[in-house]
Amino acid sequence: AAMKLTQRFFAMNALTVLVSIAVTALAVMLYAALYARFSGGNPEGRDLERIFALRTAMGELQQEAARLSFEQLMERQTQQNLSDRMALWGGQAVLFLNREVVFSTAELSPLDLEKSLMLTGSVPGVETLEIGGRSYMFARNDYSLPTGDKGVLLLLAPVHFQTRFYVTAAAVAAGVFLVTFLLMNAWVSYRFSRSIILPVSRLRDAAVRISEGDLDAVIAEEGEGEVRELSRTLELMRLKLKESVWWQQKADDNRRFLISSISHDLKTPVTAIKGYIEGILDGVARTPDKVAEYLATAKAKADLVNMMIDDLLLYAKLDMGQIPYHFERTDIARYFEDCVGDFRHEFERAGIRLSLSGELSGPVQVRIDRERFQRVIQNILDNARKYMGKPEGSVDIILRETRTSVIAEIRDNGRGIPEDKLPYIFDRFYRADSSRKAAEGSGLGLAIAKQIVEGHEGKIWITSTEGEGTRVMISLPKL
Repeated sequence: AAMKLTQRFFAMNALTVLVSIAVTALAVMLYAALYARFSGGNPEGRDLERIFALRTAMGELQQEAARLSFEQLMERQTQQNLSDRMALWGGQAVLFLNREVVFSTAELSPLDLEKSLMLTGSVPGVETLEIGGRSYMFARNDYSLPTGDKGVLLLLAPVHFQTRFYVTAAAVAAGVFLVTFLLMNAWVSYRFSRSIILPVSRLRDAAVRISEGDLDAVIAEEGEGEVRELSRTLELMRLKLKESVWWQQKADDNRRFLISSISHDLKTPVTAIKGYIEGILDGVARTPDKVAEYLATAKAKADLVNMMIDDLLLYAKLDMGQIPYHFERTDIARYFEDCVGDFRHEFERAGIRLSLSGELSGPVQVRIDRERFQRVIQNILDNARKYMGKPEGSVDIILRETRTSVIAEIRDNGRGIPEDKLPYIFDRFYRADSSRKAAEGSGLGLAIAKQIVEGHEGKIWITSTEGEGTRVMISLPKL
């Protein structure tokens, strides 16, 4: 799982500190190596070596002085010898008699000398002392004189450390740590800017565009973690909104188209109804038979208007998915036998032969809404009857099956449909005849049939040869 922003932010800050410390340590080690190479050795090692040599020399001198009596130490030659040997190390020698200084090579104040005498005698096991802000290594011999007086020889040597090396090393460490820390912070800021700040800024701009109605700009998936998820969510929201707007526009277009088309189609029968009624009122139909004829024609036109309005309402509901289907397990062969029985008389009156044949291996079950699906067959057969255009017409219904579906083919030997008009045959209000007055209907028959078949998860398609006939195929999934 991706790290959360807070965890990633903490990890990046911790990494900044750790990298800064590591780089600083490497820089100090490199400086120490270079210093040792160009200054002739390890400064810390040289300090220890010098202290060890000083300790050895002072120990030897302390042992030699211990073999001498205090009276011998008071001799000038012995004192000069002590002074010369301590001078080699920058040290001093001091003789005390009953806590009074009787000989000293040290440039120290009496107070410091008194302090050194007290410190060297009161703290056993300590080899250095602090006087005047400086560190001294010391060695002390105590003497008891025959007269009862107390004598003390104190050897002092300042301890020098390579302070310049340590100061410079500290400066290097501080500088490298600061620079590395700033660079790492800059890198972290750059990373967060690229992965969080800039994507969030772009998302804000995208949200503003969406709020202004611009739904065409794609929102790229960028950034990390929650920011990338937010980008993906906003892009899905944009697509949903765009789809919603598209469907809304389509619904508006459908509504305008339906109103325009149905108004055009209704105008003809309504005008006819109006004309026949006016003919009766104006006395054009003078005989009772003529009046009855006019009224019968007006009634037929009113029935046509009523049928067109019913088709319009049905198509609108189907298109908006507002009609529920009541599916039932049905034997397809028996269902078509019933349908043919319902329509056979109507076709015989029109002089058209209607037949049903099956090429099924056995009973085939499908799930259909029997009432709605009968509307599909009715619309197709009505078209075949109305556009037959031949004295000896025939309509054959053939049932076939594949491994997964059953196919009902409704074939007629009518006038057929021009090839260039086949792609539009399922469009609303489309008539292949091109004359809207050539057939009495709503122009929604095949559009309704297509909606119902697709509501059954089936397919419908048409092939036709002009002058020879039309074949309508309906495919439904088998149970």
